[in-house]
Amino acid sequence: MLPNNYYLTLGRSHSQEQVTKEPPIAIKLVKELWEEVIKQDDQNISNIIGHPWRLLFVAAEIGNVEFLKTLILSYPDIIWKVNEKNHSLFHVGVSYRHENIFKMIHEVGAIKDLIAAYNEPITRNNMLHLAAQQAPSQRLNCVSGAALQMQHELLWFEIVKKIVQPQYAIATNHNGETPEALFTKEHEDLRAKGEEWMKTTANSCTLVATLIATVDFTATFTLPGGTKSNGSPVLMENATFILFSISNAISLFASSASILMFLSILTSRYAERDFLKSLPRKLVIGLICLFVSISSMMVAFMAIFLITFREGETWVPVSVSLCAFVPMILYGWQEYPLMLDIIRSIYSSQTLFENSGKPILSWRT
Repeated sequence: MLPNNYYLTLGRSHSQEQVTKEPPIAIKLVKELWEEVIKQDDQNISNIIGHPWRLLFVAAEIGNVEFLKTLILSYPDIIWKVNEKNHSLFHVGVSYRHENIFKMIHEVGAIKDLIAAYNEPITRNNMLHLAAQQAPSQRLNCVSGAALQMQHELLWFEIVKKIVQPQYAIATNHNGETPEALFTKEHEDLRAKGEEWMKTTANSCTLVATLIATVDFTATFTLPGGTKSNGSPVLMENATFILFSISNAISLFASSASILMFLSILTSRYAERDFLKSLPRKLVIGLICLFVSISSMMVAFMAIFLITFREGETWVPVSVSLCAFVPMILYGWQEYPLMLDIIRSIYSSQTLFENSGKPILSWRT
C-alpha cells in the first residue's frame, strides 16, 4: 500500500495522450472490465485475478504493456504487487527482456528506487542479478547472430545498472556472486559463440575484399586505350575514362579500408565489453566499405566496357553495363538486414530504454 504522507495521482500528460489517440477495442474492453473489478476491496480483487496476481505477471511475461498500463492507471497500487519470487512487474520485464515494460519504471516517479530494491528471498538475487542472467531463448533469438545477442545482453545489463542503487552492483547472492560475476558465468558460452560468429564473418569478408583490392590494383596499371610515349593515358580527356579512374580508385580505397576493419576484428581480444560497441561498429564499417568497393568496381567495369565497345552498336555495351547493377542489388539484398540490425543495435537500442517524459503516475504531497 502507499505511504500515509503521500498519495498517488494519474499523470496528466499520459491521460491527454490517451484522449488524442483512440485505444484498440481490446484495451477498451479490458478497461471496462477492470473498472468493475476495482470496485471491490483489495482481497476480492486479488481473488478475482488470481493469487498471487498471476494474471498480472503473465501479461508482464509476454510483454503486454498496454494491458498493464490500463490496469495501473485504474489501480495504481498494482505496481507494488510481487509474485512468488518477490518480483515486481519491472523485475519480470528485466527477466524476459521486455523493453516497453522496463521503460515504465521511469514513469512511476521516485518510487522506482523502492521497487528496484526488491530481492529474491532465497537466492538474494536483485534486479541487476536478473539482468545478468541469460535471457530466455525465445527472447534471445529475436536478435540475429550470437555477437549481436551478446551485445543486446550487455546493453540490458548496463541500462539496469544505471537504475539500481550503486550498492546493488556489488551485492552478492546466496552463491556469493556479484551481478558482474554472474553475467560472466551465464554468458561465457554466448561470448564464445559470438567470437566464432565474428571471426567467420570477418574471414569471409576479408577474402572478398582482398580479391577486389587485387583486381583494382591491377586495373590501375592496365589502362584502357593504352598510354602515350610520355606515359600519360591516351583517353585522358575522355569522360568515361575519368569515370573509370575515379571508380577504380574509390573501389581500391574502400576495399583496403574494409580489409583493415576485418583484420582488426580478427585480432581483437574478444572481451565482454568489446561486444557492446567496438566489434559491432567495426563490423558495420567493414560491411559498408565492402559494399562501396563492390559498387565502385561495377561502375568501373561499366565505364571500361563502354570505352571498349564505343565504336559498335550502342545497345550492346549499355545492356551489358546495366547488368553490372545485379551484383550490387544482390549484395544489398543479402546484407541489408544484417547491417540494419547492427546499426540499430549500436545507435538505436539505447533509445528503447530512455525516459519518455510522460509519467503514468506522479507523487504529490
